[in-house]
Amino acid sequence: MYKRVLLKLSGEALLGEQGHGIDGKVLEAYAEEIKDVHESGVQIAIVIGGGNIFRGMKAATFGMDRVQGDYMGMLATMINSMALQDALEKKGVQTRLQSAIRMEQIAEPFIRRRAVRHLEKGRVVIFGAGTGNPYFTTDTAGSLRAIEIEADVILKGTRVDGVFDKDPEKNEDAKKFDVISGDEVLSRRLSVMDLTAFTLCRDNRTPVIVFNMNKKGNFLKVIKKEKVGTLVEWTH
Repeated sequence: MYKRVLLKLSGEALLGEQGHGIDGKVLEAYAEEIKDVHESGVQIAIVIGGGNIFRGMKAATFGMDRVQGDYMGMLATMINSMALQDALEKKGVQTRLQSAIRMEQIAEPFIRRRAVRHLEKGRVVIFGAGTGNPYFTTDTAGSLRAIEIEADVILKGTRVDGVFDKDPEKNEDAKKFDVISGDEVLSRRLSVMDLTAFTLCRDNRTPVIVFNMNKKGNFLKVIKKEKVGTLVEWTH
């Protein structure tokens, strides 16, 4: 069983059946999954995207300044982080929300040592506002925070069952990998994370597991190292 993990969730996953915003049922289900893992004694840190509310890169294609759009995206991640914090605390899970952009009324500033201390005390730590810098995705923020807190593994919760040789939502014959090397992911140009995030993982030998967060019990199975999702490992 892993001791300390970083769970990376996409903002789009919170859409559920809705076209925008946050689906309360999805939020509730995620909070329940996280609670089950937390009760097993695992230290959990979380990074969540903001794509269900705002995407800076997409806004830039419509003429908005990219930097402005990215900062708006960071604020969107804070909305999702606050919603997840509320859902977890309603289930009795102690949480701390840390922001890469200072906003004292709603979150602590990100301080690495404080984050680690919270984890050691059994609190779930949610990292909001990405890296605090434009031009970096929440995937990159997830990799960076995982390395900073010395997480055993990055768990990327998605809506598909792992890493495939092609998009499984568009191709019925897509083949799933149980284990794949990071170098093969790069050579095949498979969609796991953006290149900056992936390079950080490679340089620090941080393994990544891609799994379906929407299947009940999957998060706990991954923690117990059962054969769920795809393990991306570094061979060199």
